[in-house]
Amino acid sequence: MKIDYLKLEKKINIKFKSKSLLIRSLTHKSYNKVNNNEKIEFLGDRVLGLVIAKKLLEIYPDEKEGILDKKFASLVNKKTCLQIGKNINLQNYILVFNPKNKSIKIEDKVISDSCEALIGAIYLDKGFNISEKTILDLWKDKIKESVITQVDPKTKLQEFSLKKFKRLPTYKIISNTGPRHRPLIKVAVKLPNTKFYNGKGNSKKEAEQQAALLCLDNNSI
Repeated sequence: MKIDYLKLEKKINIKFKSKSLLIRSLTHKSYNKVNNNEKIEFLGDRVLGLVIAKKLLEIYPDEKEGILDKKFASLVNKKTCLQIGKNINLQNYILVFNPKNKSIKIEDKVISDSCEALIGAIYLDKGFNISEKTILDLWKDKIKESVITQVDPKTKLQEFSLKKFKRLPTYKIISNTGPRHRPLIKVAVKLPNTKFYNGKGNSKKEAEQQAALLCLDNNSI
């Protein structure tokens, strides 16, 4: 079956000077062991990271590095690349080994890797500015979603403790009461320079989060 790459070019609003570069970026190693997309994927991953890091610094100039790092990781991971790839129907253009020329399902990892390789190909064919514009267009909804990314109290307390004391907070279970289907668990937490703060919940995790929140609030962290 002949693949119409023109549809993909229209979808991403890019007209490649080198069609062979576009095709190579969507060629899996199972299809061609020599001319495949592995090295272009390596490049695309770096280009994507640079563009997203630059954009996050523009959007959140006063945000802490730890928060930025979490937002960054959620925007460039394989899961997000897979979603972007599927948004542009990338699976319809990927070449994989298919000796019987039947309709086959492209694996998720192959789609996410090919998404990064496509970015690498755009960079090689069009340069950084066009690559940046294309990435920001494709990722715009995901970048908007990053605004609501919050760090939970336990993680925030842990990051603070490691940074200031080079030690993790100390947690201990105070009590575990109530019926098995709905227990009431009390947990206490302290930093090296604080008293214990108690939290409670229907699970150990919930109680730890509550205790961490009290510790953060009472110590203006």
